[in-house]
Amino acid sequence: MVQGSLPAWCRIVREITPDVAAAFDSRPTVRSPGDAAVYFAKRLAAEEVEVFAVMCLDAQSRVISMQEVTRGLVNSSLVHPREVFRLAIAQGASSIIVAHNHPSGILTPSAEDRAVTTSLVDAGKILDIPLHDHLIIGMDGHYVSFANTGLL
Repeated sequence: MVQGSLPAWCRIVREITPDVAAAFDSRPTVRSPGDAAVYFAKRLAAEEVEVFAVMCLDAQSRVISMQEVTRGLVNSSLVHPREVFRLAIAQGASSIIVAHNHPSGILTPSAEDRAVTTSLVDAGKILDIPLHDHLIIGMDGHYVSFANTGLL
């Protein structure tokens, strides 16, 4: 037997202690575009370049993680579905919400924004990880929701 290894008859069990269970249950739940916008705005509103991020949600719409996917130029950020869904799959997400900022302060979705959203919706259908919304965050924390405006 190699030093530090366990015998074959032994197995390691990870127990969820009350403090770990409480931390798991205290994760924020996203019930509306406004809920998601609050979390995204904290991270994206002050950025001087366009940043695209994904929020991974569990089956109860609790936040698993929120991660930056790409960082771009003043007025663009290249994003591909494989980067977004690679993160979602790695986190075991049941669904996702994506967001990016518009440093210009103009919140009108561009043709590129709409094309990216369509690609993400299509990829999500194949992977069974739905895209619930795409938010555009302004410098002042205001936002536009693709779901609320009928673009999703």
